[in-house]
Amino acid sequence: MRLGWMLVGLGLGFVAPAFADQHGDALAWLQKMAVAAKKLNYTGTFTYQSGGTSETSRIMHVVDAEGEQEKLEVLDGSPREVVRRNDEIKCFLPEDRIVIVEKRGQQKSFPALLPASVASLGDHYSIRKGDVSRVAGLESQLIVLEPKDAYRYGHHLWADLQSGLILKARTLNEHNETIEQFVFSQLQINGPIDKEHLKPRFGAEGTAWRIHNPRAMQSLSAVGDWHFRTQLPGFKKSAGMRRQTARGGGMDTTHFIFTDGLASISVFVEPLADQTVENGTYSVGAINVYKRVAGKHLLTVLGEVPMVTLKRLGDGMESRKR
Repeated sequence: MRLGWMLVGLGLGFVAPAFADQHGDALAWLQKMAVAAKKLNYTGTFTYQSGGTSETSRIMHVVDAEGEQEKLEVLDGSPREVVRRNDEIKCFLPEDRIVIVEKRGQQKSFPALLPASVASLGDHYSIRKGDVSRVAGLESQLIVLEPKDAYRYGHHLWADLQSGLILKARTLNEHNETIEQFVFSQLQINGPIDKEHLKPRFGAEGTAWRIHNPRAMQSLSAVGDWHFRTQLPGFKKSAGMRRQTARGGGMDTTHFIFTDGLASISVFVEPLADQTVENGTYSVGAINVYKRVAGKHLLTVLGEVPMVTLKRLGDGMESRKR
């Protein structure tokens, strides 16, 4: 019997380091992906799929002495173009002849889906390596992130074996169903890119274009009128701001952002005035939305997380002003 327990102990001794090594290797892959999206030059075409809809976009990303420059052009449906220079983003909507100018803030976009540091992701996701397969003609390593609780979705990320750039990303809901996917169909990494192609095709000059620059005062301490009684494991408040609406009135919309490093939740607080709004939930593709009336305010909580997460956060909000 004693020999049996010794063998079991030895077996566990071999398994634990092997598991730790695999986890560490998977984390190293995630860190490689995070760096690649920011530091590499690349140009390619990718498809976004959610529900029964799909959309194809072309992206160019350049890093040089001036920092990061990026251009994203939607190739299907209504023309849209997003041009980024470091943290400044300009979104061109030619059909409405509007340019929206904003700071990047907390937004993440394919293939830059990961935070700068991935170390804390292992606290709330089980991370492991999957198979090697081909995506967009390149050999890729699959990294699987499985949620440890019911408050976030799972993710499958395929990275180029050579560069680490994410080639394909899939989000899975609580039923292990794919609800969102990005995948490159064509990609060139570290090839020559003419910086002239990074300029917007649509001009904003002249009176025909309207420039919308929503002013936001970003300060976590400046939006202390609301208290979050219920905390979500792993999600931290990363931003809080008051936004001035396009109507030009006061700073009447409050916006909070919570993130676990991978998933993000936005909370919007708006005065109701004389509107009549009912509590409710709905989904737009992979994004779930929960609306709740709290006194004279409408709370809108949304994100690519399970509905239970949004309701837990939204139901725990209360105004400090009684």
